[in-house]
Amino acid sequence: QVQLVESGGGLVQAGGSLRLSCAASRIFLKIKTMGWYRQAPGNQRELVADTASGGSTNYAESVKGRFTISRDNAKNTVYLQMNNLKPEDTAVYYCHTTLSIGVDRWGQGTQVTVSS
Repeated sequence: QVQLVESGGGLVQAGGSLRLSCAASRIFLKIKTMGWYRQAPGNQRELVADTASGGSTNYAESVKGRFTISRDNAKNTVYLQMNNLKPEDTAVYYCHTTLSIGVDRWGQGTQVTVSS
């Protein structure tokens, strides 16, 4: 089974930055997209950003101009650079990938907490 492992979460003050990474292992099918979702307590999980194999990117309106998603296809790794963090960004962030033949997988999640 494919495994996604996130790292880089933690506690940061408002206005600060964090860089999340997600490394995929045991990949035997072509990766179509990789991205990041987040979920705060009591809320639905929402898309933050994703990127397709062709290089296109997609961002939630709330993070445009502050977050940047990138990927290293050779390493099967996706990154999320988060700048100018706000308390509203506090959530558990989940890595996600879609593979060929419609398979998708989730990481275990990493906590991001932004204090004022």
